Amino acid sequence: MAIDKFRYPTLTAVVIANMVGTGVFTSLGFQLLDIRSGFVILLLWALGGVAAFCGALCYAELGAALPRSGGEYNFLGRIFHPSAGFVSGWISCTVGFAGPVALASLTFAAYGASALPIDMGQGAEKLVAAGLLVALTAVHATSHRTSSSTQIVFTVIKVVVILFFIVGTVLVADQPQPVDFLPVAGDGRLILSAPFAVSLIYVSFAFSGWNAATYVSGELEDPQRTLPRILIVGTCIVTLLYLGLNFAFLYVAPMDSMAGQVEVGAIAARVAFGETAGRFTGIILALLLVSTVSAMTIAGPRVIQVIGEDFPALKRLGKTNTNGIPAIAIYTQSIIALLFIFSATFESILVFSGFTLALNTFVTVLGVIVLRCRNQVLYRPFKIPLYPIPPLIYLLLVGWTLIFTLISRPVEVLFSLGLIGSGLIFYFLSAGTKP
Repeated sequence: MAIDKFRYPTLTAVVIANMVGTGVFTSLGFQLLDIRSGFVILLLWALGGVAAFCGALCYAELGAALPRSGGEYNFLGRIFHPSAGFVSGWISCTVGFAGPVALASLTFAAYGASALPIDMGQGAEKLVAAGLLVALTAVHATSHRTSSSTQIVFTVIKVVVILFFIVGTVLVADQPQPVDFLPVAGDGRLILSAPFAVSLIYVSFAFSGWNAATYVSGELEDPQRTLPRILIVGTCIVTLLYLGLNFAFLYVAPMDSMAGQVEVGAIAARVAFGETAGRFTGIILALLLVSTVSAMTIAGPRVIQVIGEDFPALKRLGKTNTNGIPAIAIYTQSIIALLFIFSATFESILVFSGFTLALNTFVTVLGVIVLRCRNQVLYRPFKIPLYPIPPLIYLLLVGWTLIFTLISRPVEVLFSLGLIGSGLIFYFLSAGTKP
């Protein structure tokens, strides 16, 4: 029986939906705690877009040259050592997808709760988040056709609604906020500060889905030709949406009202459209996060699947159903995400996940340079334009962010390093069972 595969539109939708989710609808509130410049805020998101675009070019080269599902697990295991790939896969399994899935589900519940006239309480919000995750898990554990149609529909709705939101808030606002979107005195000092670098972690987390298609490339039609287009087109579309959204938030809503708040989109909607219309918009924004949870429930389990295929001790994780879907891996990721939902706070997941994912992609982009030096004759259907400038730009921006985060948020960094250490221990225990 022939197994269906994902097509170009589906995985472009997966990239867009993976990126446009929790980060852009929540990060601004945390950034405004230390940064009150419109220009600096938009510069953060522009730099995030530049880094993501450079990273997408690097992953496009790796994905076309080393085609297989698994993302960093596949790349690092083949470039450096199987242990490096395993640790990367370990990160993806535990924090890389389960953490963001939990965050997106919690944000969905928070936005939905903000639209109601009553206080649901954190317990009820967690139950709503868990309900969304369970429902999407059931959808994506069936077949490619069901999974693809669900993802494309929700992603198209997401992009259209965001465009209407950006245009609508700007047109409706009677009195725009007194925000400078051009450089002013003191902005240079802010750009070189620790809060700016830490804020880039939030931005990096918001952009983290640009590499999503590489996790599913083994189930993509003609990956060597279409994967680079998927990564680059998806990243460019999302960068423009992010700049537009953050401009709209700052244009219509007072900074004080958004500082430290999670549901900044709902706050901006209430200011722009009034209480009733704003609450309705909050529900719409909550629904947008459905595609984010959906996309990560498609991409993440493929990492768990390939680990199961490579390690006999974990072989059950690599099994697929009659439609070629890694149902057990999907259930596994969702169970881990449910543990995050019921046991951790929002900000702790955000900072911890952001740093860990940035470190993971940093090493992978470094791997592009290493592979070029070690294996110059490798067939590369897609090559990075203007090499080595894009990988160097990515390494510079992300490396600077990681160093400042290490200095400013050592607790989260220690947890991240502990996770990496536990992955190494688990690798050597599992590797002992390999033939």
